[in-house]
Amino acid sequence: MHDINEQLDNKRAAARQGGGAKRVAAQHAKGKLTARERLELLLDEGSFEEWDMFVEHRCHDFGMQDNKVPGDGVVTGYGMINGRLVFVFSQDFTVFGGALSEAHAEKICKVMDQAMKVGAPVIGLNDSGGARIQEGVASLGGYADVFQRNVMASGVIPQISLIMGPCAGGAVYSPAMTDFIFMVRDSSYMFVTGPEVVKTVTHEEVTAEELGGAGTHTGRSGVADLAFDNDVQALLMLRRFFNYLPLNNRDGVPVRESGDPPERLEPSLDTLVPDNANQPYDIKELILKTVDDGDFFELQPDYAKNIVIGMSRMAGRTVGIVANNPQVLAGCLDIKSSIKAARFVRFCDAFNIPVVTFVDVPGFMPGTAQEYGGIIKHGAKLLYAYAECTVPKVTVITRKAYGGAYDVMASKHLRGDVNFAWPNAEIAVMGAKGAVEIIFREDKDDPVKLAAREAEYKNRFANPFVAGARGFIDDVIQPHETRRRICRSLAMLKDKKLDNPWRKHGNIPL
Repeated sequence: MHDINEQLDNKRAAARQGGGAKRVAAQHAKGKLTARERLELLLDEGSFEEWDMFVEHRCHDFGMQDNKVPGDGVVTGYGMINGRLVFVFSQDFTVFGGALSEAHAEKICKVMDQAMKVGAPVIGLNDSGGARIQEGVASLGGYADVFQRNVMASGVIPQISLIMGPCAGGAVYSPAMTDFIFMVRDSSYMFVTGPEVVKTVTHEEVTAEELGGAGTHTGRSGVADLAFDNDVQALLMLRRFFNYLPLNNRDGVPVRESGDPPERLEPSLDTLVPDNANQPYDIKELILKTVDDGDFFELQPDYAKNIVIGMSRMAGRTVGIVANNPQVLAGCLDIKSSIKAARFVRFCDAFNIPVVTFVDVPGFMPGTAQEYGGIIKHGAKLLYAYAECTVPKVTVITRKAYGGAYDVMASKHLRGDVNFAWPNAEIAVMGAKGAVEIIFREDKDDPVKLAAREAEYKNRFANPFVAGARGFIDDVIQPHETRRRICRSLAMLKDKKLDNPWRKHGNIPL
């Protein structure tokens, strides 16, 4: 018995050493933690239950039979984050560069399968050189097995990817199918083909950081949601973000008691929107002053800044926030912002998270770049997402809601549950100036007449009462009572039930 216990201890020790002290030191020298150190920070102390510590690869080519490390380059299992169950895998760059083998993939698939059975999220910490070349197609098959599970888990359990090192080639498509991607600045990158291949094929000179670094994917491509300065910050912020998420699509949103009264009034909001309709204001100020404790976890803050998305709480319960941002492109909807908001709304709908929408939108962005880029189809993604969405939807129009963009932004016509407007809101086909120039073409050379027509149009149509008269707006509210009215609406909608017609799936305009 003593011998077998000693053997067990030795095997555990070998697995915990990863690729050995030299490679661990190299990992630390890059400012990166090891796979196990990352899990210690991510999970509650002492909660990690490791699986498959003794798994080894089965490759006998290229001398690999003499080079085996217990665990085979990935640490898998489950644990708790603030007392809530989560399944995890953490790739170990010190073992074969974290390269994915058949056995490595099987370990990941096992925790994903178990997560689906028990209804708990999966978090993947990616730090891998890609497919293990020595295993050839077996390693590619392993990737495909993971991809299939990503697809089957989509909309059933939350999936989060934290890129903490290289993630290249086919490896990028697993994170791409997860719900959220976070990255670490200066030490993580994602791309389908690396700088050398790009140089050979397209003759472009580009660094790995420029091609697929955190700045590129959070600011230009929109592939990643957030970037953090180092491993520690990334893991601690991931713990914070996890607190907003339900465990699965049948679980209710998490509730966190707050000392912020749902009935709280916020008088400063009465002066938030300037009298000049063309002057911008900070929509994030409205969000922070409306949600619980000013706590707003913004996603994709550096991408498509003309729309703001993120997680908050109202009366202690998680809500998703979508808001036009008049400080960027006047809050217009364009291709990037439509896609950004649509994907977020679909996530909220999949996991029963109510959506609160703050609207100040002058319309869709005009121009050849947008039309040639497919604004019609991409704008329809946001329309589709809101129309399909069955969770509680509360909408507040703060200023402008013009044209088709009024319809798209969670209007009553798209099954909005409660739709409010502030007293100065303008709900119309277009702005007063553009409208009178079309309606009264004959007066276009008479500025005095045109100004009078514009004033008349504003008085008759540029207000919330025309929409209110038709029931498209449920109430016109004072800005200072926004929090109270939203909290009451969400409480009323807590047990809302609404089903879409049976179908395998819709055909979203991709």
